[in-house]
Amino acid sequence: AARCQEYYKKGARFAKWRAVVKISDKNPSEVAVMETAHGLARYAATCQDNGLVPIVEPEILMDGAHDIEKAAAVTEHVLATVVKALHDHRIILEGSLLKPNMVTPGSDAPQVAPQVVAEYTVRTLARTLPAAVPGVNFLSGGQSEEDASIHLNEINRVSSYPRPWNLSFSYGRALQQSTIKTWAGKEENVEAAQKVYFGRCVANGLAS
Repeated sequence: AARCQEYYKKGARFAKWRAVVKISDKNPSEVAVMETAHGLARYAATCQDNGLVPIVEPEILMDGAHDIEKAAAVTEHVLATVVKALHDHRIILEGSLLKPNMVTPGSDAPQVAPQVVAEYTVRTLARTLPAAVPGVNFLSGGQSEEDASIHLNEINRVSSYPRPWNLSFSYGRALQQSTIKTWAGKEENVEAAQKVYFGRCVANGLAS
C-alpha cells in the first residue's frame, strides 16, 4: 500500500502484477490456481484502495506439448477463479484491466490456424469475463511478432461470441525483438530501430 501511495504521488495511475501458471500432466494444481487468483485479487484491491488502476495478469505459459483444448480448459478455469476472487475482494471491475494470454497450443505441440486461436480465445473470455471489465490487453507470451499481430487481428474479427470489451495488446517481446535487433546497441542504428518499432506499433494498433 505504501508503494502504491508513493508511486501515485509521482504520477502513476496504473500498476501491473503478473502471476504465472504452467501446464503439465499434473499442473496446475487447484491450490496453485486458488493462490494465483487470491494474490492477484489482493493486489488489485490494494491498487484501487490507493487510486491506481490494477492491470491483472494471469499468464498461462506456452511451454509444453499440450493441445489447444487443454490450454483453453486451463485458461478458462484460471480466469473464472480470478474473476471470482476479484468479486470476493470487492474490486470495481470497471476500474480494472485484464492482461491474459491468448489461447494457443503449447510451444512443443502442433500449431493451429490463427482463426482457431482467435475462436478459442474469445470463447474463453465470453465464458468467464464480465462485460463490466472495459479492456483486455493481451500479452504476447513468447509468440513471434508476426503471430502476435495476426492472432490479435483475428480475435477482433470473431463474430460467433460477444466481444463487449476493448481487445488490444500489451506486448513486450512482440514489440521489441526486431527493434532491439535493428538497434544492436549502436547510436547510428537508433533512427532505423525507431522506424521498426513504430511499424510494430502501427501493425498492432490496426489489429486492435
